[in-house]
Amino acid sequence: MIKPQLGLRLCYIFLFTLSILHIACSPRPNVQGKGEEFMQGVWNEDSVAFSNKLSNYTQHHFKFTCDSVYIDMVTHSKVNFYEDSCYNNGIWKEYAKGVYVVKGDTLFIGATFTHANYKQKISGCYRIGRYEKNFLINKKSADTLTLESLSDQREIKLTLKEKITCIPKEL
Repeated sequence: MIKPQLGLRLCYIFLFTLSILHIACSPRPNVQGKGEEFMQGVWNEDSVAFSNKLSNYTQHHFKFTCDSVYIDMVTHSKVNFYEDSCYNNGIWKEYAKGVYVVKGDTLFIGATFTHANYKQKISGCYRIGRYEKNFLINKKSADTLTLESLSDQREIKLTLKEKITCIPKEL
């Protein structure tokens, strides 16, 4: 009598374990994440503090749509860090596309440098490869967002130019 009860008990444990594994390992929906509601939109950095005194600075344009981010950067430099053919009189544009997540008061961006059409850039002037940046969110309101780069402590004051409503797309 003891053996059939033990077998039944083992069968229940096996089925329970199998059901837990099935739930834990079932694939996530193949849909884009929703991101952060307060960030959805097009944000511009209209000016950079003390830009006339800096040897180089970058103005940012962010577009947050669902969990994706598109970044346009215009760099102004008095110092040539690149080949003369790339220097472009000290003003050039760079682009990046990727995803973001906000945890607590920190914005994490994982992106890739791209061409202006947001297709991956693997060669050419300026930076290529990964754009990995973390920002402290110092201030947020309906139409302003102030970020502080955790790598160089520069502040980015953004103004909302266009609100976007997240409509998750299939991946």
